[in-house]
Amino acid sequence: MRNLFSTLPTLSGARLTLRPLVPSDAPALSELTDNPRVYRFLPTFLFEKKYPDAKTVIARLYTECIKDSVILGVFEGDSFLGLAEFCGYRAPIRKISVGYRLIERAWGRGIATETLGVMIDYLYNETDIEIVTASTMCENAASAGVLRKNGFSLVVHDVGEDWGYPSPTPTDKWIR
Repeated sequence: MRNLFSTLPTLSGARLTLRPLVPSDAPALSELTDNPRVYRFLPTFLFEKKYPDAKTVIARLYTECIKDSVILGVFEGDSFLGLAEFCGYRAPIRKISVGYRLIERAWGRGIATETLGVMIDYLYNETDIEIVTASTMCENAASAGVLRKNGFSLVVHDVGEDWGYPSPTPTDKWIR
């Protein structure tokens, strides 16, 4: 990921800012990670769930995690709303995957749609990325809607993928 992001970016949208997390964001991050409803449609192995303490997650986020992904906090003003993630970077084919997860009180407000839009604008305007992909659990209709609103097309439906559960997870694959 360091090849794509020489420095950690701060990205801005109409009402949102995506920026690196800092230690004082730990209580807000805990609100996200402690809510099982947030993670019901997500893989079990996400970095913010690797350590039980949000302070430890933030302390290791930009050293240990940076090899595989870049995770930014999603903020409306000073209010933490969730995480935006760039992962799976493949330099030879100029491809990357994206993901997002929001605290429950941010659901239904267009925050995910704007977050993904800011990410896409950055990737296509500030990097040499040509292909952006995403994966969703088949039953996650809200996330599928966010992807469609941002110009993604469903390319594979209901394929089993390892998301860390006992059996393969039925997953949809998206591309933009």
